[in-house]
Amino acid sequence: MDPLGARSQFVEVQNLPTWDQPQGVQDELNSLDNGDVALLNCTAIVNTSNETLTDKNPVSDSIHRYAGPELRDELLKLKGCRTGEAKMTEGFNLAARFIIHTVGPKYKAKYRTAAESSLYSCYRNVMQLSKEHAMASVGLCVVSTVKRAYPLEDATHIALRTVRRFLENHGENIETVVFAVSDVEEPVYRKLMPLYYPCSIKEEKISLPFLPADIGNAEGEPVVPERQIRIAEKPGNLEDDSGDDSLDSDLGLVGSHAFARMEGDVDKQRKLILQGQMSEAAQHKQHQRNYNRWLCRARAEDLSDIAALKALYQTGVDLCGRTVMVVVGRNIPVTIIDMEKALLYFIHVMDHITVKEYVMVYFHTLTAEHNHLDTDFLKKLYDIVDAKFKKNLRAFYFVHPTFRTKVSTWFFTTFSVSGLKEKVHHIENLQQLFTCILPEEIDIPPFVLEYDTRVRKLLSSNMQNSFSMLKLTEMFNL
Repeated sequence: MDPLGARSQFVEVQNLPTWDQPQGVQDELNSLDNGDVALLNCTAIVNTSNETLTDKNPVSDSIHRYAGPELRDELLKLKGCRTGEAKMTEGFNLAARFIIHTVGPKYKAKYRTAAESSLYSCYRNVMQLSKEHAMASVGLCVVSTVKRAYPLEDATHIALRTVRRFLENHGENIETVVFAVSDVEEPVYRKLMPLYYPCSIKEEKISLPFLPADIGNAEGEPVVPERQIRIAEKPGNLEDDSGDDSLDSDLGLVGSHAFARMEGDVDKQRKLILQGQMSEAAQHKQHQRNYNRWLCRARAEDLSDIAALKALYQTGVDLCGRTVMVVVGRNIPVTIIDMEKALLYFIHVMDHITVKEYVMVYFHTLTAEHNHLDTDFLKKLYDIVDAKFKKNLRAFYFVHPTFRTKVSTWFFTTFSVSGLKEKVHHIENLQQLFTCILPEEIDIPPFVLEYDTRVRKLLSSNMQNSFSMLKLTEMFNL
C-alpha cells in the first residue's frame, strides 16, 4: 500500500506462496497478474531480448513500460549482448533494483545441441550474476520467446534443471527464485515443476519415471558424449614409459612460457622495470597483462563466501548521474578472511563498473581494529587494478572518519599513491553525504543510520546545554 492507501501495482515476493504450499503455482501465477515479471518487487528481474537488446516481445515491452525511458538509454551504452550471455542494468522505475538482460537462442532442429547449450548459458549466467552481486531474490521470465521458435516443453526442462542445479551447488545466498510465466506457459510449468522440485518423497518417486534421459551434468549443462574432452595423464607417453623425460617436460610447458605467448623475456622486462629503463608504453602493457591475469582468476574462482559479507555493493547514482559503489567497513573481518580472495572479489565486481565514471562511499561507522585494511593491502590493490579504476573514480566519500583515520588517509594519499588525495572527502554525517547523493539513491546499512541519528541527537543536546550555560554566565555577570 502506498501512503494514500492505494493498492500498489507491484507484487512483494515474500507475500507469494512457495511451491511446496498447496496449489502454490496457481496462486502464485494469479497474484502476478498473468506472470508479469516487471511487477515483481525483488532484487533483480530477468529480461529476454535479442543481441541488440531492442527486441519487441511482451516481457521486454512490459519491463520498458514500467522502467521508463532511462532504461532504453542505458541499454544503448551496453552495446548489445551475445546469445547466451547476460548483462545487468539498474531497475530505474521498477520495484526491482536491477534488470538482468539475456539473449535466448533461435531454435532450429538441425542445430538443437547448440540451442540447448545457449539456453542453458542464459539461465546459468543470470544465476551467476545474481550470486556475484549477493542478490536475495530473482524473478525469472521464460527466456526463449515464441518468435525464437524454441519448443516450450524442452525450454522448460532446461530452465528448471539449470536453476535447480545452481541452487544446489551455489545458491547459499539466494533466498527466493520466482518463475513468472504466462497463461500459455503455466500448464507446462505446472506439469514439469514436480520433476525437478518435488514437494515430498512420494511425489519424487511418482515423478522419477517421467524425467528425461538427458538431465545434463552436475551443473545442468547439456552433455554430448561424442564431444566430451578426454584428458589422460601425460598424453603422448607410451605405456612402457619410453622416450626422453626432458622432452616430455618441455612439451608440457608449451603454451605457458613467454615464447608461446609471443612475449619478450619476462625476467628481462622485470629487470628493466626495476631499473626504470622500460618505456611508459611497455610498462602499461606489462601492467595490463598482470591485471588481466588477476581478472581471469577472479572470474574462475568461487568467491561466494566474500560476496556473502555484503561489504561491497552497487547502489544508485549521485547528483551527476555517476554510479555509486558502497563499501561497508564493519562487514570486512580482515583477520579471519582470505584477503587475496577479497582482492579478487573487488576486481570481479568493479571491472565492469569502472568503464565509466563512478564514485565510492566508504562507511567507517563503528569499525574495530579487526575491520581496518592495512596500507600494504591498499597499496597492493592500487598497484594491481587497471588504469580505468583510477581514471574514472571521481570521488571517494569517507563517512564517519576518526582523527586517526584522517591522519592515516593523508599519509597514504600523500606518500604511497598519487592522484587520489584530491578525490577523498571526509564526511562527518549523512546530511553532508546527502548533498552529493540523494537519500533514495543509496542503500545505507541500518546500523549506520542509527549511529548517525544518535550522534546528531547528542550533538544537538550538547549545543543546547552549552547555550544554557552561556545564558547562566551572562545572568551572573549582570
